[in-house]
Order: sequence, then structure tokens, then C-alpha cells
Amino acid sequence: MIELGFIHGRFQLFHNDHLKYALLAKEQCKKLIVGVTSPENATLIREEIDPHRSEAASNPFTYYERFNMIKAALLEAGVSRADFEIVPYPIERPEILYNYVPLNATSFFTIYDKWGYEKLERLKSLGYKTVVLFDNREKKMCSTDIRQKILENAEWKHMVPNAVYEYITENNLTEKIIHLLKK
Repeated sequence: MIELGFIHGRFQLFHNDHLKYALLAKEQCKKLIVGVTSPENATLIREEIDPHRSEAASNPFTYYERFNMIKAALLEAGVSRADFEIVPYPIERPEILYNYVPLNATSFFTIYDKWGYEKLERLKSLGYKTVVLFDNREKKMCSTDIRQKILENAEWKHMVPNAVYEYITENNLTEKIIHLLKK
């Protein structure tokens, strides 16, 4: 078993497929680090390979809000708090990533597109060990679709862990999404 593993993503909002990704990685390591990419919404760096990821409407939640969603979902899924950490992970600035996740950690990947391959190559070039959990699989769930459902007042509760749904509704974060998407 791998001692220290990590996953990363924007998690704008943390949905059921994100939870499956985290749990699949956690099965293979003793301790899991969850890296939250684009942690500073005010300083988003445009990635030409995936420009959508830097748009304000694609990034409604702060790092703190995403931290709380992820923590609540993992705890609800039965992962001990001692077995995971959540850190900022500015993938857009590869030269500083070692400040957040040690180079001896193994990165677990799910690849859906060119951006996934780009990230894989970035981390390999930095010296991280990488494990591709699945490659070129069709995305079954997307945060963009969930945010759109929230805007349209459509059903979305079944798409996210219950703890995430509760966090978003209890903190009235649906209004934040609606406001950004109506701009």
C-alpha cells in the first residue's frame, strides 16, 4: 500500500463522482491529500488548453467553502479525519506545487480530456509518481451541469453527497451560483 497519495481538482462543487475518485484513491494509500486547484479565485490563471476553468462562473466557491464540502463528504463516507488532508494545489503554477504536496506522494489521476493529460505530464516532469485510475472515460457527472441545475431550480440533490447538499443549502451558497451564472 502506498504511504501517501493525493488527488486534485477544482471541486466547484464536490459531487458524487469526485467522492468516488477520492475513495478509490484512498483505498490505495494510507493517507490521502486532496489538493484543491485554483484556490485563489481572484488570481485565476487562464489555461489555453481548458479556458472554461478560469471563468468566474466556473469558480463560484472559495477555497474555504470547497475545503468544508470535501471534509464533510469524506467524513460522511467514513474516512477518518486522521487519514486525509485538504490543501490548496495551484496546478497553474507547477513550480510551487511541492510547497503543498511533498514530492514523495503518489498522484492518482482520472483523465477525461487534453487537460488531464497536460496535468499528468506536469506532475511527472516535477518528479511525482503517478497512477492513472482511469483514462479517457466519459464524464458521467460535471459540476457545470449541477450549477446549471441550481440556476434552473431543477433537482440536483441526488448528484452530490448529502453532506455537500446540506453545506450548500445551509450556507445559502445556491444564491452565489445563481448570481454568477446570471451575469
